[in-house]
Amino acid sequence: MTTNRYDAIVIGGGHNGLVAAAYLARGGKKVVVLERRPLVGGAAVTEEMHPGFKFSVFSYVVSLLRPEIIRDLDLPAHGLQILPLESTVTPMDNGDYIAGWADWDETRKELCRHSPRDAEAMVEFGRLMQHMAMAVKPILGMVPPDPASMSPGDLKGLLKLGGHFRSLGADRFHALYKLMTMSSADYLDEWYEFDTLKATKSASGIIGTFLGPRSPGSAYVLLHHYMGEIDGAFRAWGFQKGGTGAISNAIASAAKAHGCEIRTDAAVDHVLVNGGTTAVGVVLKNGDELRAPIVISGLDPRLTFTKLLDPKQMPTDLIEGIRRYKFRGSSGKVNLALSALPNFTCLKGDKELAARAARGAFSISPSVEYLERAYDDAKYGQFSRNPYMDIVFPSMIDPGMAPPGKHVMSAFIQYAPHNIEGGWDDAKRDAFGNAVINTLERYAPGISKLILHKQVITPADIERITGLTEGNIFQGELALHQLFFLRPVPEWAKYRTPLRGFWQCGAGTHPGGGIMGASGRLAALEILGR
Repeated sequence: MTTNRYDAIVIGGGHNGLVAAAYLARGGKKVVVLERRPLVGGAAVTEEMHPGFKFSVFSYVVSLLRPEIIRDLDLPAHGLQILPLESTVTPMDNGDYIAGWADWDETRKELCRHSPRDAEAMVEFGRLMQHMAMAVKPILGMVPPDPASMSPGDLKGLLKLGGHFRSLGADRFHALYKLMTMSSADYLDEWYEFDTLKATKSASGIIGTFLGPRSPGSAYVLLHHYMGEIDGAFRAWGFQKGGTGAISNAIASAAKAHGCEIRTDAAVDHVLVNGGTTAVGVVLKNGDELRAPIVISGLDPRLTFTKLLDPKQMPTDLIEGIRRYKFRGSSGKVNLALSALPNFTCLKGDKELAARAARGAFSISPSVEYLERAYDDAKYGQFSRNPYMDIVFPSMIDPGMAPPGKHVMSAFIQYAPHNIEGGWDDAKRDAFGNAVINTLERYAPGISKLILHKQVITPADIERITGLTEGNIFQGELALHQLFFLRPVPEWAKYRTPLRGFWQCGAGTHPGGGIMGASGRLAALEILGR
């Protein structure tokens, strides 16, 4: 048995844990990150799943990574290079398509083909959503105050928050309230008439949640995905050169540059607690003990409070709140190695258009009813027979992801419920993968003949490989009752825990999921007293 002493121990080498470690090391702390897997990144990893083909296995695009983190850690110097995804094309069931391009004038022209009214509405809607994103943006960088507390810090935070909302003005505040409470489809019904346009936009409101487009609260998830930016470009999404694992590696490199130590294949068994009140270190699965006055968990709330700790050491109301906290993983992933690009029939054989579209995303969301019926399957314990898909071809953006002339395809799938009837097994995984390929065949006939390798990932696989409870990519649903000062539970939403010296920094804390890093940054700043 070996013993090691540090100023801070970070459990979990996901991107939030790495961000927290980098900030702490930058603040002069002697820090070690402990990661269970052979590589860091959590769900933001790149792996070669077939010879010569590199996959962003789980998370696959980036937009929400906070600019202040990029700046503070000088991530471009450590390899961060985000390449823009310039379009979204949605094939329609009538053989046509609708496209959104990086150029707004081009998008307006495209929308005019389907609805001149919607083309005009798009300008005002885009302006409003930008205002809404800017209204929420300061909250992403705020430690959530406890409205039930009378402490000076919480009162100051509430006063600041109230002042911020008052500064929005009545119209924008009312619009924000509607976005926080309505369904994405109902909200979009107020703006648009063309169904495929509404479906494609409302799909952003169901990603990573066990909600349908008509479910109240899904409009906030839509807004959450609108808050991203790349190099100051609002609502821009991109692909990291080398896959999302390169983002994690860039953060890890920045942390190491400040003296942080990172250990892989270092699974933590439990947190060491002194006298039932204070965290003093961790014990690894191999029996090694590491000591530190600060221990930070980047794991999700259930693992943090019921696996790393003896729940009996925690207040009953906290443990009950964690047990009520909703994960409900609902997403799957299908990664394909292809011998060539598939031919989407909606593009009518236009090779130039097809190549351009393949440098962006394809959305299989032909109608709001299509999305709602996909959700209906999940509600009753089945994967979607005709699923929603968000598809990208990373090798078209970064040719190094596949051998010359070959391609990788990433398909994010809704819905694949973690709690599927009868549980997930090999047969259900195969059936789920077949449903995805069969759906793709309707829009890109012959794609099955191009497949060199297929990786099908269910929520059970996500949980098994990454440790994310129920395979939820956000470490808990982005529902209104699990946001801000309620994330993960009331009283313990400020990254602290009842144990002195034990902190949380994962996406199960404010402001939530996506490759954002904000939870890790805010936790580190709280620990450093800044």
